[in-house]
Amino acid sequence: MAQAPIPGDGRRAAGLLAPAYLWLTLAVFLPLSAMLFFSFLTAAPFGTESPRATLENYRDFFETPTYALLLWKSIRLGLWVTLLCVLIGFPCALVLARQIRGRAREALFLLVILPFWSNSLVRVFSWAIVLRGNGVLDRTLDALLPFDVRLGLMFTPAAVVIGLVHSYLPYVILTSYLALQAIEDDIFDAARALGAGRITILRRLILPLSLPGLIAGAVLVFVPVVGSFMEPRILGGRFGTYFGTVIEDQFVAVFNWPLGAALSFILLAVVLAILGLSSPVLRRGLT
Repeated sequence: MAQAPIPGDGRRAAGLLAPAYLWLTLAVFLPLSAMLFFSFLTAAPFGTESPRATLENYRDFFETPTYALLLWKSIRLGLWVTLLCVLIGFPCALVLARQIRGRAREALFLLVILPFWSNSLVRVFSWAIVLRGNGVLDRTLDALLPFDVRLGLMFTPAAVVIGLVHSYLPYVILTSYLALQAIEDDIFDAARALGAGRITILRRLILPLSLPGLIAGAVLVFVPVVGSFMEPRILGGRFGTYFGTVIEDQFVAVFNWPLGAALSFILLAVVLAILGLSSPVLRRGLT
């Protein structure tokens, strides 16, 4: 028999949720509404030119093939970075959750979240120092190897991927770690008692049970990477032009806020469409 709701529970819940909804309204929905309004103007409303309503900003995207090419380039970058974060992050989370105990786990966990404590600009410039010609990496390899080494990673797509993987890898590790920690040890003991080997346990138990955390981490990586601009700008050089850098140029360099807003909403629509198309897979993994 269903229990009747207690009087005042609805008001109490509304009072507890009100600060969160107020914050979402002020920090998310109002800025998005303003940017959506800008995207339909011929000029920013605070400039010298008198703005008029137009669809020209969205038409520019469909009439300029370069925008579509850069959008696909950004999506491909997001897929590569997400794949590498999953391949590197899940084994790290598995070792943290199942193999290491005590203070060693605390120390390694601290190293995982350490990038969150540093400024993102500092992290990117640190990689620029490491990857540049005759930089830290080249000098280290020269000292270890008997022949001259010139990797030339700086200002390449590989440098952009390295910087982004370093920035977003902790998301996959943390979400996968939490999912793995939630798995009871009795499940593994029962599997071993029934004769299951390590590969079978990994394939039939660990991966399916930890899949929600892994998918959550992959989404947390893919969404911001597609629109990233700082790492491509600093580490990519002439190869660092992506959809996110074009949007940044519209706001910062060209001062064409309406076009930048339109491109931002197109990027948002494409990302939501990708997540929507993959929702059956995501839903199956999260249930």
